[in-house]
Amino acid sequence: MTANPGQILLNRLEDRSARVGVIGMGYVGLPLALAVVDAGYSVTGFDVDAKKPEALAAGRSYFKHIDSAKIAAANATGRFDATTDFARLAEVDVIAICVPTPLDRHFEPDLSFVEQTTETIARTLRPGQLVILESTTYPGTTDEVLKPILERGGLTCGEDFFLAFSPEREDPGNPDFGTTSIPKVVGADDDTARAAAAAFYGAFIGKVVPVSNTRAAEATKLTENIFRSVNIALVNELKLIYEPMGVDVWEVIEAAKTKPFGFMPFYPGPGLGGHCIPIDPFYLTWKAREYAVPTRFIELAGEINSSMPGRVIEKLALAVDQRLQKGLNGTRVLVLGAAYKKNVDDMRESPALEIMELLQDRGAQVSYFDPFVPEIPKTREHPSLTGMASVAWKDDLAADYDALLLVTDHDGVDYRALLQHAALVVDTRNAFRRAGVDGDNLVLA
Repeated sequence: MTANPGQILLNRLEDRSARVGVIGMGYVGLPLALAVVDAGYSVTGFDVDAKKPEALAAGRSYFKHIDSAKIAAANATGRFDATTDFARLAEVDVIAICVPTPLDRHFEPDLSFVEQTTETIARTLRPGQLVILESTTYPGTTDEVLKPILERGGLTCGEDFFLAFSPEREDPGNPDFGTTSIPKVVGADDDTARAAAAAFYGAFIGKVVPVSNTRAAEATKLTENIFRSVNIALVNELKLIYEPMGVDVWEVIEAAKTKPFGFMPFYPGPGLGGHCIPIDPFYLTWKAREYAVPTRFIELAGEINSSMPGRVIEKLALAVDQRLQKGLNGTRVLVLGAAYKKNVDDMRESPALEIMELLQDRGAQVSYFDPFVPEIPKTREHPSLTGMASVAWKDDLAADYDALLLVTDHDGVDYRALLQHAALVVDTRNAFRRAGVDGDNLVLA
């Protein structure tokens, strides 16, 4: 009697003899791989960038929020390695896909990385393998895109191999929540795949939340990030409304959040960044067109959030005009923070990049300081900034510039020294006042 592929997989997951492959050794894939190693599985990481497997083999982390000691510890188990050889996917029982899902220039989903990865998996796909997509996407992707590609070789999904979707919930730099402490949503279109995916994640994550199918799991991730996008847009708009009334939106939010029910604090900022919030809503609006369903609320939030970098520039220009009696053209501006959020080196979709380009377009002389980003990497949207280096810190750094514009509120920065030596500071995050420093040269934006 031929052994049941699903039962064999479940047995291997239970006794930890299953080998796991993680495709994409980036912000999502690397923490996942390390957590799986800690759970006792053998793990192979896959990446097209040869520098990453080389660094991992040397026990070296390429992310500031992941200590190199964690890489070395994983290597020491003898159960972790990384490679660019995707033929080795045939060796693994579980394949987790952690590749980018960006937008194209028309703000439509770009699934090329997911499709190419799935085609690569299909070349070595064998009975008994579980394929899990973690990349954020629109409802229907796993079933409509991955499944047909994987079935081209003659294997049947749900019988020979198994397919699931489990959205990543990584929050780089968050000291309170990591890979193993964030509940994991798991969706699959058959019972065996759902049970296998739940068993896999349950081995190293405290709480697994199964849902009925892959579309529900895909929609869960979009809902989480659209919720954030809409609420951030709301407080950004409230900031614009309250400002001419002489009302401090930051003070209002602090007061409102003392209500123990019915309110959740969100904060205004210079624009959205990261791979999720600026992108995910557009995946749903794109898919909704197929069903002729309008997404007015989501699109309005996108418009408001996308307009914030330009509004920050106008606020800075007004402050320079009123306080320094000059225009932006020729003004020396130091942008504080280039990463998209504090205490990480992640540059994906950072509003700082658009802000720096807008400043340059206005004729300003732009520099930046970011202890987490020594040099701006190549990006598709902002190639002119590639290779721009952070200025070095010194206590009187601010004295070298006409104006400082805070975009990213990293901890560990001496905000008191900056304000002491600055002619003008425009703060988009309320970072200076939160650090306990204030002055006549400080303007909130």
